This record gives sequence, C-alpha cells and structure tokens, in this order.
Amino acid sequence: MTERKPPGVSFESWIDRQIREAEERGDFAALPGRGQPLPDDANAAYDELWWVKRKLAREGMSVLSPTLALRKEAEDVLAAAADAPSERVARRLVTELNEKISEALRRPPPGPPLGLRPYDVDEVAREWRDRHAG
Repeated sequence: MTERKPPGVSFESWIDRQIREAEERGDFAALPGRGQPLPDDANAAYDELWWVKRKLAREGMSVLSPTLALRKEAEDVLAAAADAPSERVARRLVTELNEKISEALRRPPPGPPLGLRPYDVDEVAREWRDRHAG
C-alpha cells in the first residue's frame, strides 16, 4: 500500500529545497570533511571555546597567560643572546628581559607563579665570550 500525501502539503520545505538545489549546483563540494562527521572526543568534557582553540591550533597560535608568555620569552631571549652577533647585543637583550622580569615581580600578572628572577648579565656575557672564543 502506498501512502499519499494530503493535498497542499509539501514534504520538502523551502529550506530543504534550497539545500538540495545548492548540492545539485555543487556549492558544497569544496567544503572540508565532505561526507564525514565532525571530529568528536566522546570522553572530553564540553568546552564552549572548542572552535576557538581548534582555530588557534590550526593557525599555529596559542594563548598563554602573561607569566607563561614571559617564561617563553625568557627562553627565546637567552637562546638569542647565546647566538647574538656581539657581546653588547647579548647584554642588551638580557638587560631588557631583566626589566620585564623585575616589573612582573613588582606587579605579579595573573596566572601561575612566574618562577623567574633577573638573570646575571655578566654571567650571560661570560658564556657568550666562551662560546664565541676563537
């Protein structure tokens, strides 16, 4: 037995028709993940900002608290000081870093503890000289 739809009732809504016509035109063909479900971690707690975090990761960006950002900057500056073209440049880099660390110690920013103290500029300069001797 075949079912008949009542007269004047359309089973395809306006929205359904728009989607069907767009698919027929190929408007959705270039979308990533076509025909696949969105990735989902059933064991993870719901996070309202999941899409922001995924976008940041895809773009190679991260959001760190000010203290963690300063720790990362300290690592980068010490590496840059070791490879600096001159001892004077190495000293300048560490002096500028020390100013930021001192300010963060005076006025602790939000986030985990800083865990840094100003570096000994003379020690960094000595290490630079030892590394670049000869």
